[in-house]
Amino acid sequence: MGLGSDMYRQQILDHYKNPRNYGQLEDPTFTHIGENPMCGDEIRMDVKLADDEETIEQVAFSGDGCAISQASASLLSNELRGKTVEELREMDRDDVIDMLGVDISPMRVKCAVLAEKVAQDGAEIYQGELDVEKTTTED
Repeated sequence: MGLGSDMYRQQILDHYKNPRNYGQLEDPTFTHIGENPMCGDEIRMDVKLADDEETIEQVAFSGDGCAISQASASLLSNELRGKTVEELREMDRDDVIDMLGVDISPMRVKCAVLAEKVAQDGAEIYQGELDVEKTTTED
């Protein structure tokens, strides 16, 4: 672990202490909630689509949890703006881990991907392809 990983650790702490896009959107296209019961993380993702109903215009998140889950939600909320719903749905855990920039232990991967899974499930519910009340990393 060199200087580069220290920089990413600082980025995670910065996003945890000063989360970007934290709060709730006034009129989201879809909202979804999820949890990681093992760590106590809970995330709500609000997504507003542009008039084309495909492009993500705004993202906000709220909730509580560990530094990894909150930093991941903050980073993801920045990353998704301007992407399409299809691009969101195609994201995988490696995309999120790459965004964080540090090696994540197997036990912490569920923390890191929670926001991504919540946003993806919210999109699938909005598109009528999924029917769940709450996303959980314990599935």
